[in-house]
Formats: sequence, structure tokens, C-alpha cells
Amino acid sequence: MPVFHYSALDAQGVEVKDEIEALSEKEAISKIRNMGYFPTRVRSRAVGKKAAVRAVAKPKRRRGAGGKVKVKYVTQFARQLSTLQDAGLPILRSLRILQEQQKSGTFKRVIGYVGDDIEGGATLSEALGRFPRAFDRLLVSMVAAGETGGVLDLILSRVADFMEKAQKLKARVRSAMVYPMVVLTAAFTILLLLMKYVIPQFKTVLAEMVEGELNPVTTTVLGISNWIAYQYGWAILLGVPFAAIFLIRIIKQFHVGKYVLDSIKLKVPVMGQITSKVSVTRWTRTLGTLISAGVPILDALTVTRETAGNEVFAKMLANVHDSIRQGDTFASPLRKSKTVDLIVCNMVGVGEETGDLDKMLLKVADNFDEQVDVLVASLMSMLEPIMIIVLGGIVMLIVLAVFLPMIQVITSLSAAG
Repeated sequence: MPVFHYSALDAQGVEVKDEIEALSEKEAISKIRNMGYFPTRVRSRAVGKKAAVRAVAKPKRRRGAGGKVKVKYVTQFARQLSTLQDAGLPILRSLRILQEQQKSGTFKRVIGYVGDDIEGGATLSEALGRFPRAFDRLLVSMVAAGETGGVLDLILSRVADFMEKAQKLKARVRSAMVYPMVVLTAAFTILLLLMKYVIPQFKTVLAEMVEGELNPVTTTVLGISNWIAYQYGWAILLGVPFAAIFLIRIIKQFHVGKYVLDSIKLKVPVMGQITSKVSVTRWTRTLGTLISAGVPILDALTVTRETAGNEVFAKMLANVHDSIRQGDTFASPLRKSKTVDLIVCNMVGVGEETGDLDKMLLKVADNFDEQVDVLVASLMSMLEPIMIIVLGGIVMLIVLAVFLPMIQVITSLSAAG
């Protein structure tokens, strides 16, 4: 029987190195996990060969299988596959059924390739892992845990629940920003058209009406209008948002730049609180779902860190991972980070003491989910009067610029009469 060298971590995060007999690398990993270890490296001891032999062949490159798949399709897939598995259908037949009913051509091909891989001897988690643009690491890790524990239908149902809640949270935040963005875009467009085509027409008339210099308000508005209409100011104003988006995308290509931008997001008034609570909701729900599925804590933290969506929280989770690996608790490095509220640290500490860490994390996620709703409603109630005041002030400035010369003329005529 083949012998495999392995390196693994025990429950305290201490590295263990040993050998184990198994028919394949997959069986070796399963045996190591059953011993209570988290395998980090597994290699076969080749007989008469210098290179290690992999048990699972590398995936073939498939044409047309690398497209991005919408999250809603993956959520429906997980929910429907869970139902079919609960009904007792074989996994391959379930996949073929789901493949036939897919409307998305890209996702239909992906499911077909997943079925082909399973037919060739791969597990569902291995097959899904070969399409990272369709199935993220969270889903693959959850499925792997479900396969090991023999509760794939239950795990798929939990994955679907998680993805639905995550999408609802994202939709709520986006919908809250649609109204102010539409209003501001419409107002900006109207003001730009006024300054480019309407105000310049008054310049000659106002200059003839008033003998001497115009008042400062009118002079300022006419100067801005002249810059917009005749000095390509309109092109600069339209290009600034696109240039800003392009610059942000370049900065995000670098880890330091992304960390700085995410730090700034957390410090913006109101929006920073929303961003922070959304991030806490995301990582606590992800980690709680993974732990409840039976994924080892260190592996779960690695997946959660990679799907945190914010570099500040990703760094915090990396520090937590390293501390737990060295034998520390979860709550202690969480408190030291000062990134999350004290209530989160306390609930995590209680979860560790009672052995219900997954439940506590999910409760934190639900609690912060409700707080996000309150903050979004508060933001909307604040934005409406602020937009009215700002837009009203700009309109009043334009009106004053046009009418002050008229008032000046009327005043001078009255004084002369």
C-alpha cells in the first residue's frame, strides 16, 4: 500500500509530521482529518521515482468554461441540489437534471463539466474547485465538509441560506444609494447645461445694463460659466469621475493601496459605520457558517479572510489565525485589534467558553444585519435635506447672479429720479 508523508496542525495549532498508509492522496487526507489533524501538505513516498505522484490529475483547460457566473444562479443551484440530494438522487443524476434546466449558457456548460469530472472519479468539492469564477472558496470548503461528514444536503441548504442573506444585504445597501445618485446626477446635468448654454447669453446684456463693474456674485458665476462653456470646463467636470474611478482601480491593484482605501472607507462619517457593520456581518456569518459545517477553525479563518471584502478586516483575521495557531484564544487577538466593537469580542469569548462559537457568530451577524438597516434608513433621512439645501443654494446663487444687476440698475434709476 502506498505511503504518504504529511504535515498537519493539531487542535492547538502545533505542527505534526508523520507518515500514513492509504490507497490515494484523497484517502490519506481523509484519514489525517479523522485523526483530528488539519493537513497542510500531503505527498506520496514514490518508490523508484524522484517526483511525488498526485492522486488527482490536473484539470484540463476547457474552452468557454471560464466565464463569470451570477451569484443568483449559484444560489439557486445550491438550493436545488440540496433538495435533490435530500430526495436521495445520485449526485451525477442531480447535476444532469440541473444542467438541463439552466438558462445561462455559461453556467450550463460549467455544470456539465462538473458532472464530467465527477463521472471521471473526482469528488463534488474537487470538481467545483476547478471553476473558481463560478464557485468561490466558501462554497467549495462547505461542500468538502459536507462530503466528509455525510451531510451534503444540509450543507448545501446552509450555503444557499448564507448566499441569499449576503445578497439581500448587498441589495439593501445598493438600493439606498440609488436615489441620491440619480438625484445628484440629474441636478449636475441640469446645472452644467445652464452654465454652458443659458448663463453665457446674459453676459452681454448684464454688462450693458450696469455701467462699471458687476457685483462679485455675478462676476464669479459668469467666470465659472465662461470656463465651462469656452475653456473645456465641461469636459474636465465630466472626466473627473471617470479619472477618479480609473485611479482607484489602479491603486487597488496594490495590496498597500487597497488597505489604505479600505481604511479611509471605515473613517467616512455614517458611510464608514455602514461599511464596518456590513464587513462584520459578512465575516461573522461566513465564519459561523463554515464552523457549523465542521470546517476546522484555521481552515475556516483562511477562507473567511480571503472573502472578507475589506483588507482591514482581512488583516485582523490573519492575526487571529496566527494567534490561534500559536495556542491563543479567538477573543484575545480580536480585542487587541480594536477593529470591531467590544460586543463582538464579548460574544465571541462567550461562544468559545460555551462551545457554541458558530451560533454566537451567526447571532452577531443577525444583530449587525439589523443595525445596517437602521443606519441605511438614517443615512437616507440625512441625505434628503442635505441635497435640498445644497441644490437650493446653487440655484439661489445663479438667480442672484442674474437679478442683482437688475436690482442695481433699478436702485440707480430711483436714486437719479
